[in-house]
Amino acid sequence: MTPSIKQIRYICAVAEYKHFSKAAEACFVTQSTLSAAIQDLESQLGVIIFERSKKTVLITPSGEKLLEQARKILGEIEDFVSLAKMNQDVLTGEIRLGVIPTIGPFILPSLLKELRETYPKLGLYLKEDLSSKLYRHLQQGELDLIVLAFPYALPEMDTISLFKDEFLLCLSPGHKLEKSKRVKQSHLQGQSLLLLEEGHCLRDHALEACNLEKADTNLVYQGTSLHTLVHMVANGLGVTLLPQIAVAADVLGDTKLQLKKFNNENVSREIGLAWRKSDPRREEYLLLADFIRTNAVKLQSQ
Repeated sequence: MTPSIKQIRYICAVAEYKHFSKAAEACFVTQSTLSAAIQDLESQLGVIIFERSKKTVLITPSGEKLLEQARKILGEIEDFVSLAKMNQDVLTGEIRLGVIPTIGPFILPSLLKELRETYPKLGLYLKEDLSSKLYRHLQQGELDLIVLAFPYALPEMDTISLFKDEFLLCLSPGHKLEKSKRVKQSHLQGQSLLLLEEGHCLRDHALEACNLEKADTNLVYQGTSLHTLVHMVANGLGVTLLPQIAVAADVLGDTKLQLKKFNNENVSREIGLAWRKSDPRREEYLLLADFIRTNAVKLQSQ
């Protein structure tokens, strides 16, 4: 008996949430329905996909291999549906866009306004999450596109660069670097550098852009958002690195914090767009990429 699409969706949901109840809720079914469907699938295949206990759900080695293929199947199903939409006008219908938290709040407000005016028939559905989760949703066909920071491993995906996002050093008034017009990456060594918590790619990109290892700086405090980091700097807890796109969108608010550029122009991250190689709407995505790029450059120049 061939596994159903529902069963494939169910195992992908459990793998994501590591919890049967939450997975069932995400799939809009009861937990008993989801559990029974997965047990039937395991019986059909003669493979145990999940190791179950009262507290945790673990994926077995065999389950990992099956899930990798299951995500591809779900992605290809969505691409199949996209084929039917290709005869429609350009940038009409629905596009599901994922974006990371260190980009979304700063470019989306103006972008959505202009998109609505230029392409009124386009329905853009947004999901904000960490890069790893967005990539998984893209694999499974739950998203059509994702905006994230490179470098990031994206096998079987097409990507395009959108713009370079420069890092600026943010420090409080009275800091010893306050009088410097520009700063060097070496100035960060030994500093109390405030970064986002583990899981945010901006954290790794900031360290890499400054040629820093974790041991080179004092990483005592971690933030959950760029706004949190700004307030931590304002309270004298250290310095941080802010992307230009966030500064242009007034992430500093009414604080009196100082911003310093680096001597090295390569202290930056690259923002890009990614989609499945099998998705037939490539030309539309390239058009949307141009639109996002133009909007972001306009915002950065403000």
